[in-house]
Amino acid sequence: MPPPDPMPGTAYGVKTGAFSLTADRYIRLRKEAGRYSSRTRCGGQLQKSLSPRAPRVLGIAIPSPLRRLFDYRPAGTPPSCGWVPGLRVRVSFGRRQLVGVIVECRDHSELEFSRLKPIDACLDSAPLPEDWLWLCRFTARYYQHALGDTLSHAMPVLLRQGRPFEARTRERWHATDTCSEDSPDKLARAPRQAALLEMLQQHPRGLTSQAILAQSFTREQLRALEAKGLVQCREETLTQAVTTEGKGLLASPSLTLNAEQSAVLAALHEGLDQFHPSLLQGVTGSGKTEVYLQLIEAVVGRGRQALVLVPEIGLTPQTLGRFAQRFRVPVVALHSGLTDHERLDAWQAASSGRASIIIGTRSAIFTPLASPGVIIIDEEHDSSFKQQDGLRYHARDLAVMRARHHQIPVVLGSATPSLESLLHAQRGNYRHLHMRQRATRHPPARLELTDIKARVRRGGLVPPVIDTIGATLKAGHQVLVFINRRGFAPTLACHNCGWMAECDHCDARMTLHRHPPILACHHCDRRRPLPDACPDCGSGDLRPLGSGTERSEETLGELFPDIPVYRIDRDSTRAKDAMDRILGEIRKGEPALLVGTQMLAKGHHLPHVTLVVVVNADSGLYASDFRALEHSAQLLEQVAGRAGRAAHPGRVLVQTMHPDDPNLRLLAERGYDALARTLLEERRVAALPPWRYMALLRLESPNESQLSAVANQAGTAMRDFLQHSKREVDCLGPVPAPMERRQNRYHLQLMLTAEKRSLLHEASAWWVAWLENSAEARRVRWSLDIDPQTLS
Repeated sequence: MPPPDPMPGTAYGVKTGAFSLTADRYIRLRKEAGRYSSRTRCGGQLQKSLSPRAPRVLGIAIPSPLRRLFDYRPAGTPPSCGWVPGLRVRVSFGRRQLVGVIVECRDHSELEFSRLKPIDACLDSAPLPEDWLWLCRFTARYYQHALGDTLSHAMPVLLRQGRPFEARTRERWHATDTCSEDSPDKLARAPRQAALLEMLQQHPRGLTSQAILAQSFTREQLRALEAKGLVQCREETLTQAVTTEGKGLLASPSLTLNAEQSAVLAALHEGLDQFHPSLLQGVTGSGKTEVYLQLIEAVVGRGRQALVLVPEIGLTPQTLGRFAQRFRVPVVALHSGLTDHERLDAWQAASSGRASIIIGTRSAIFTPLASPGVIIIDEEHDSSFKQQDGLRYHARDLAVMRARHHQIPVVLGSATPSLESLLHAQRGNYRHLHMRQRATRHPPARLELTDIKARVRRGGLVPPVIDTIGATLKAGHQVLVFINRRGFAPTLACHNCGWMAECDHCDARMTLHRHPPILACHHCDRRRPLPDACPDCGSGDLRPLGSGTERSEETLGELFPDIPVYRIDRDSTRAKDAMDRILGEIRKGEPALLVGTQMLAKGHHLPHVTLVVVVNADSGLYASDFRALEHSAQLLEQVAGRAGRAAHPGRVLVQTMHPDDPNLRLLAERGYDALARTLLEERRVAALPPWRYMALLRLESPNESQLSAVANQAGTAMRDFLQHSKREVDCLGPVPAPMERRQNRYHLQLMLTAEKRSLLHEASAWWVAWLENSAEARRVRWSLDIDPQTLS
């Protein structure tokens, strides 16, 4: 959990050969960045630096990578609220016109007042929500990102373009109370009007204009009936608040909880009016979602709102449907699959309070709430909650800070919690709640390791596993084959000389696809046709190496021709609603084979799957990233949780080349908790997160020598700064990234680690200032990642 104030309080100057950054200059640069109007605690309110009279200068955050505010003069008639932080304005910026956000209102500027440009227009009559502005400011300074770019990222596209922040409306037509039984007779000479009136009389709640026009009626017929006083039109917002008076909050009854669920829910109810972070660790199938639903019932019953974050866009419709079936209040979704108008509608419904429940992926953490009551992070361990480019924020950590700001509870749910969350629970920062019992009463399936060394494989599967799959299908059950590689095979190789298909732009091999037949790089998206012969020796004996989802699908189709095979990966679910159609077929319960990547491993309820086969479990055992084993173990446990979720117990067969690996065997024999304790101890000894805090500087350039020179200068400058300031921060590197060349650009990394966040952020802020003001550093592309989740 981030601290209340991660930024440094003092600055130190140090001269380097490439760039001189004195203490005075550093302080001035920090002031220019405009990150503070005043220093506040995260739990406090955002302070408006607004003088009693109208301000002469507006400090505006512009969507750009520049970490500073830009001063403009007020112009035109001020809005009714006055010039206050949070108002969107349109300004001239160079040769462009951009939409910025007022962050500070002052009486002075470092520039002469006559040189300040006036704003072109104020776009809002009221400021954007204060809690949203606070969250964006915190995010910008914690993740060392430009405030203007952060604000732009955190708002819907249409607001960035200057559209009004207001709800869209639609017309709904009703038959009037004065409409009598003989009204159709009066319309004998207008049969279409009579038919339209009769249709409206059959719908007491009315019909929208779109629904009426779809029935071949015209707007002229509506207006004619309106002129006769027979129908009337009312405008309503697209996300209309639902009145539950006399009906109750629930559209369907809650399920009966078992003893563990009841105890967890009672514990969560104790802290509904205060900041109380809880780590809910429940095995897959233990009923965590039902606990969430009943907790939300209590929150919404108090007139508050609930924000629920899920890791994948594919889970959002499923979760949205379940919540909409349970509650009579509006439930909205926020994810990348929405149109720009749909996203703005949902954002406005949440901000106004019309939507009581908001469900979304990581970017939904920036949704403004009128009356926040609880934040729930489902599958909190999932790496998709971390943004991996641009603004590199972690939605889980921001959720904790946002809950602290609002003094509301936050629930982090997972069957395999992250080591960061487990350490917080171990230290008492989080309340640790357990649910070890499945709703089906069947114990979670244990991992059964299958040695595949020196064994013939078909589609990646060895004969004993194939036999088990056949027996399961014969019993009328379904089988999930998990392989976290899409395509037909990881690469194409020459059996004569050993040539392998490698990408020209990356240090990676190209993946073989059969539909369509191409070689594709999954890192830069470069594609090329299959060669007829080996480019090196001319041999035609080219063979696929390894297995992907396409190859496993083909092999299983040959082995079991009477059983349908469903492949679920990014390629097979590109079409709209493709995922829902496939899952609909699977849920019919007929014997079937499911071949999928991690898209299928997260959160899906597959009641007829009793056998899970993991084709290869070795990818995370010996990777260079220190988090790889943690992430691999979490994924294995998650996919294992798809088996035995209903009437029949499940089995999980894990194929591996290293069945004697101590970590893999510990996971199989004693479960994730035992492995997590071991990994935590290893991280403590090695002084790695979560015991220490980390920042990763990534640099890239098409010019390898230039990149190396800048990286060395950055490392030297940082080490000199740390030596002069006597700060206990370690600087490591530069070293090549795990994939040094990607998209024809070379990548180097430098790392900072410290025992205290404040020290890490002080060093990080100094580094950012050095990089922004170094002429050499401007020739390369760089980014600073606070709390990185991967080293790639």
